[in-house]
Amino acid sequence: RYNGEVGDIVVGRITEKRWKVETNSRLDSVLLLSSMNLPGGELRRRSAEDELAMRDYLQEGDLISAEVQSVFSDGAVSLHTRSLKYGKLGQGVLVQVSPSLVKRQKTHFHDLPCGASVILGNNGFIWIYPTPEQKHEEAGGFTTNLEPVPLSEREVISRLRNCIVALVTQKLMLFDTSILYCYEASLPHQIKDILKPEVMEEIVLETRQRLLDLEG
Repeated sequence: RYNGEVGDIVVGRITEKRWKVETNSRLDSVLLLSSMNLPGGELRRRSAEDELAMRDYLQEGDLISAEVQSVFSDGAVSLHTRSLKYGKLGQGVLVQVSPSLVKRQKTHFHDLPCGASVILGNNGFIWIYPTPEQKHEEAGGFTTNLEPVPLSEREVISRLRNCIVALVTQKLMLFDTSILYCYEASLPHQIKDILKPEVMEEIVLETRQRLLDLEG
């Protein structure tokens, strides 16, 4: 299970109103109304209308990206989405992995050159999604694009997902470079074949070798 630390980036799922969030830790995490911006980026004013207005933006089952604001004495985590880069997640694929395999980095948001983006949650929830054409700065992180995703982008996302599963199966740390190298190593194979044990082994071996060469 995930043990939260202040400043961690997490991906989580809203489980009930009052914004309890499932983040793969022992206890539910909490997203307080005072810790989020409404669309447009205004800071929250706490009021009854406010509480109701939030239901327009967040519902049970929604996935969000957030940052750990504080950790309570019992280990429960309080989250915030105050920066516009956090908020509700739209179209994409969620992969759950062991938090111990997510490498701690300066940034956990990566637009990969293969045409998709990933959020590597410290809590082991990985979100893979189409790279947005323009950043919706004015939206405050709560407008989601529900346009159909073209097949070519869905294929990139599916390939990335299977590569992440391969890396995790072979116990290789997940970070932007390891994922990209694995993606490139997988290109000679069909997406569905990546999950065959012998293919997994081959592409992860190549990835590991390239990472060692990089460290030189």
